[in-house]
Amino acid sequence: MIYVTRREHFNAAHKLYNESWSPEKNETVFGKCANPNWHGHNYELFVTVKGSVNPQTGFVVNLKDLSALIRTEICDKLDHKNLNLDVDFMQGVMTSTENVAIVIFNKLAPKIKELGTNLHAIKLCETENNCVEYFGE
Repeated sequence: MIYVTRREHFNAAHKLYNESWSPEKNETVFGKCANPNWHGHNYELFVTVKGSVNPQTGFVVNLKDLSALIRTEICDKLDHKNLNLDVDFMQGVMTSTENVAIVIFNKLAPKIKELGTNLHAIKLCETENNCVEYFGE
């Protein structure tokens, strides 16, 4: 088994806000992330696939195909968007980095299978200091 990772990026705005809480509680829990005027991040997305090396190509996956898939299915739909308002597959989801990573994993897993390999993990960094990883568990 070998693992291959592709890095992509997108820029997006969001707000963390629980509608069932008071504005004060949202501010206490989410701090600046509850800003009523939104805030944004320059996200880095790492998509790791796993599989066996194809003896004819020497690849686990063609990285050009993987990159195109990630851009089409994820980056083009999230880049320069408001995750809370503009992205159909994020509607009704608290847009924490954890939840965004889970949604991305679930969207990509079946499509990556069509490329002949398996999705191993999603790593999503919202800042240089804050990243989450999701393995589909």
